[in-house]
Amino acid sequence: MGFGKGTKEEAESTTDINYLQPKRWFGTRHMVTLMLFMGMANAYIMRTNMSVAIVAMVNHTAVDEKNKNHVVEVYDDECGVPYENEKHKNGTDGEYVWDNDIQSYILSSFFYGYVITQIPFGILAKRYGNIWFLGVGMLVNSVFGLLVPIAAEGGIWTLIIVRFIQGLGEGPIVPCTHALLAKWIPPNERSRMGAFVYAGAQFGTVISMPLSGLLSQSDAGWPSIFYAFGAVGTIWSLAFLWWVYEDPEVHPTINPDEKKYIMNALWGTQGITMPPIPWKSIIKSMPFWAILIAHMGHNYGYETLMTELPTYMKQVLRYDIKENGTLSALPYLAMWIFSMFASQIADKLLSAKILSLTVVRKILNGIGQFGPAIALVGASFTGCQRGWTVAILTVGVGLNGGIYSGFKVNHLDISPRFAGILMAFTNCLANLAGLLAPLFAGQILKGGTEVLSTHEKWQIVFVTAGGVYAVCCTIYLIFGSGERQPWDNPGDDEDTSSSRSTSCRPQNSKDRDVESANQLTTAT
Repeated sequence: MGFGKGTKEEAESTTDINYLQPKRWFGTRHMVTLMLFMGMANAYIMRTNMSVAIVAMVNHTAVDEKNKNHVVEVYDDECGVPYENEKHKNGTDGEYVWDNDIQSYILSSFFYGYVITQIPFGILAKRYGNIWFLGVGMLVNSVFGLLVPIAAEGGIWTLIIVRFIQGLGEGPIVPCTHALLAKWIPPNERSRMGAFVYAGAQFGTVISMPLSGLLSQSDAGWPSIFYAFGAVGTIWSLAFLWWVYEDPEVHPTINPDEKKYIMNALWGTQGITMPPIPWKSIIKSMPFWAILIAHMGHNYGYETLMTELPTYMKQVLRYDIKENGTLSALPYLAMWIFSMFASQIADKLLSAKILSLTVVRKILNGIGQFGPAIALVGASFTGCQRGWTVAILTVGVGLNGGIYSGFKVNHLDISPRFAGILMAFTNCLANLAGLLAPLFAGQILKGGTEVLSTHEKWQIVFVTAGGVYAVCCTIYLIFGSGERQPWDNPGDDEDTSSSRSTSCRPQNSKDRDVESANQLTTAT
C-alpha cells in the first residue's frame, strides 16, 4: 500500500470511543505506561554503561605501547590538529590490558544473549503471561550487573559470561512491553503512550553516558557504575512485579470506568481464548514484512551511530572524554524530545480524523528514517568541521524519534493479539542486523591508508548506514499498513461467542457501534 486516505472506518475508529474515556487525567493505564518507560530506560542503561565503563577499565598506555599507536599519525595529517591522548589529559589509566578485539568481544557478549531470548520468551510470555518474564528477566539483568566488577577480576571469560547472562535477562523487555501495551492502551492513545514508553531507550542512553563518565572518575571508580545502576534496576524490577498486572481485567484496584473504557476499546484482545499463532499467514503478510525490513534498517543505522559515534568523535573530531560523553548523548536527547512531539501530533491527527492510521504511520516513519539517512550522508562530508558534524548528527538522530510513532508501534495496529510475538520476531532479526554494523565498520576502518584516507573510510561507513536507512524506509512506505490484518480477526476464532467474557462485550447501543467499528477497522 502506498500513501492514501485509507478506509473511512480506519480514520473514524480512533475517535468513536472517545466519549467513553474516563475524566481522570492519570489512571492505572498511565501508571503501567510509566513503569514500562522506566523499565525501558533501565534496559538501555544496562546495555550502554559498559561502553563507557570499559574506557576507564582499560590500561590505554599499555595497549598503545603494545600496538605502537600506529593510527595516531593518520588523524594528525588529515585534520592538522595535534593528537592528544586522553590518558595524558586525565593522568589516569585502567588496570586491564585488553586489545580492541577483546573489548569488542566483551561489548558484544551482551547482545548475543539478548538476541537468543527474544523469540522463545515472546512465545512463552504469550502463553504464560508477560509480567513474570519481563520482571524476573530484568531482575536477573540487574543482579548480574552488580556482579560485573567481581567478574572482571575473574578474567575475560568470566566477564563475558556475566554480560551474556545480562543479555539473556533483558531479552523479554521489548516483546513483553509490546504485548502489555496491546492489552492496556486504547488505539487512540497508542502513538502517544507507545512513543513515551520506547523513548525510555533514549532517556536511558542520555542518563547512562554522561553519568557513567562522572561515576568512573569518582573516588569509587568504574565499579560504581555497575553498583549504582544495578541497584536501581533491582528496585524497579521488584516494584514492577508488585504493582503491574497483566491486563485491566485482573487488576484489583483499577477504576471501573477506566476498565470498561479500555476493554471496550480493545475488543477482540481481552477475555477470549487465544488461538494458535497463524505463522503461515504472518509470513505471507506484506505489512509484516514491511515492519520487519524497516526494523532491521533502523537497527543497522542506529547501532552504527551508537557504537561508532564516540570513536568518531574521539579519533577524528578529537573531543576529550568529558566532551565526548556529553556530545555523544546529545543526539539521543534530541531523539527523545522529538519522539514525544511526534507522538502528540500523531494522536491529534488521528483524533481529529485528518489522516488515516496508515498514512500517519508512514509519514512519521518517513521522517524518522529519511532524516538520519540524510544526516549520515551529510556528516560524512563535513570533514574536520566539528561544529557542523555534531549539529547535523544531532538533528538527524533527533528526527529518528519519528519511528516510535511509525513502524515501532505498527505491530499493535496490524495484530493486537499477536503484537508481542511479532515484535519478538522483528526485534530478534533487527538486532542481528544491528550486530553487523560495528563488524562492517571495523573491517572498513582497520588497516593503513594506502588506498583510502581515514575520512574516506568514515564516509563509506556513514553513507552505507544512510543508504540502509533509506532503502528499508522506502519498502515500508510501499507495503506498510495500519489496518488490522485478516489473520487476526477474532470473529474467525472457534467458539468466540461462548468464550468472550461479558465484560468485554459492549453493553449499550453506543457500545454496539464501537463493536461494529472495531470489527471493521484496523486501529486496534
